[in-house]
Amino acid sequence: MKFVAQRVLCAELMVNGEPVSEIGRGLVVYFGVKTGDGERQAEKCAEKLANLRIFEDDAGKMNRSVKDVGGEILFVSQFTLYGDARKGNRPSFSEAERPERANALYEYAAHCLRAQNVPVKTGIFGADMQIEQTNDGPVTIICEF
Repeated sequence: MKFVAQRVLCAELMVNGEPVSEIGRGLVVYFGVKTGDGERQAEKCAEKLANLRIFEDDAGKMNRSVKDVGGEILFVSQFTLYGDARKGNRPSFSEAERPERANALYEYAAHCLRAQNVPVKTGIFGADMQIEQTNDGPVTIICEF
C-alpha cells in the first residue's frame, strides 16, 4: 500500500461537475493498493496518517498531527500510484490490485481512519474525479507499507 498525503487549507472533490466531498484544513490523501496487500497494511496506513506530525505547532515546527489540529482527511483511491513508467512512455499498472479487492481495502482503510477519530470524506471508487485543493506549505509526504 502506498499513500501520498498533502497538507491543505481546503479541498473539494467533484464527479461529473457535482460536488461529492469537501474538507477544510487537513490532508488530501491519494491511496493506492498493491497486489497482495491486506488489512494489516491498511491499519498501518490509517495509524500513520492519523498521527503523522506535519502541521506546525506554536513554535513553527512540524509537530502536530491532523488529529491535533482538528483537521479532516479527503481520502481518494488512486490505482495510478502503482503505475510503473520506468520502461517506455506508457505506465504499466500490473502491480495495482484488482478493483474489487482494492475497493474493499480502500473502504477498510477509511474505516480505520475514522476509528482513529479523524473526520474522513471519500471520493467514489473508480469514478472520474476532479479535485481542487489549496496546498499548505506545500507539504507532501509519500509512504509505502
